[in-house]
Amino acid sequence: MAHKSSPRGTFLKIADLLREKISNDDAMSELPSAADLMRDYEISRGVALRVFAVLQKEGLAELTPGGRFRVIRPGQAVDRRPLAERLADVITDDDLAVGALFPSTTDLSTRFGVSRPTVSKALDKLASAGLLSEARQGRRRSVRALPERTESLGS
Repeated sequence: MAHKSSPRGTFLKIADLLREKISNDDAMSELPSAADLMRDYEISRGVALRVFAVLQKEGLAELTPGGRFRVIRPGQAVDRRPLAERLADVITDDDLAVGALFPSTTDLSTRFGVSRPTVSKALDKLASAGLLSEARQGRRRSVRALPERTESLGS
């Protein structure tokens, strides 16, 4: 996109281009970085951030840890609960009993698409809640208690 004398609406034009790119490319899972947009469209960082804000407001993208934006497809289920809650579900989803070994930090980071330190922090929360054993060098955590399930009473 050529540099224009008036930048008004430039971010909307770029958002339109990205929206079209998302709809035409089913394999697109991540938006270009702000640096890529700045280079490709000769725009400022502020304009690039406005492009992301438009797509985020429309529900087409969401910010991921690390500052990149992930493309959200219609009907795509995204679990936005805290990682500790999702990790507690592993106990029931994997049918683990008290005393069973919990999956490793590496396996969990791959499974949930987050870094190992992020998984470690969430596992520490589960350990302090009494669901998992404490972390020890070279030993995997084990299940100490099963999570209580509370039924919602519908609203």
